[in-house]
Amino acid sequence: MKTEKQKMLAGESYNPTDKELLNRWHLAKKIMKEFNHADTQDERKLNNLLEMLLGSKGKNLWISAPFFVDYGENIHIGDNCEINMNCVFLDCNKITIGDNCGIGPNVQIYAVSHPVDPRERLNKEINAPMGAWKIHSAPVTLGNNVWIGGGSIILQGVTIGDNTTIGAGSVVTQSIPANCLAAGNPCRVIKELC
Repeated sequence: MKTEKQKMLAGESYNPTDKELLNRWHLAKKIMKEFNHADTQDERKLNNLLEMLLGSKGKNLWISAPFFVDYGENIHIGDNCEINMNCVFLDCNKITIGDNCGIGPNVQIYAVSHPVDPRERLNKEINAPMGAWKIHSAPVTLGNNVWIGGGSIILQGVTIGDNTTIGAGSVVTQSIPANCLAAGNPCRVIKELC
């Protein structure tokens, strides 16, 4: 029998009020709060907090506070990455960011969603404020050398290929190939870059 966490990461319907998930959610909020209020010159402390918060991280990672996550442990970031302030990563599934990536301010990555049909949205099996809606998730993957412009939103199940730039304010609803400039709502390829 699968745990609720295993169901979540498999993209199946799961109970977000499960004790294991709630415990990690609350721990992530404590670590985030400490990270967001830490002295920006205390590199050792910032690094230690990110080690506790993230699933994995490469060398030379810089995240500007404030930074917000659901669980944190489902986020995997490569080498030489910079994530600007006010980013929100809802990691109810795996969020993977390759090497040499830049993420502008106010970028939101959602590896989770709810049913669009209101008749399917409520979860009648769970009687809790956090568990009232059905939830489904899918991983989000950014390749190497990707730049996400400020204010962009990336939805669940999206993959962005290597060397691609996403223009500021874009809403990425489907996967974008490698080596291109893409922008808009919905985000679409504007031109090939190499």
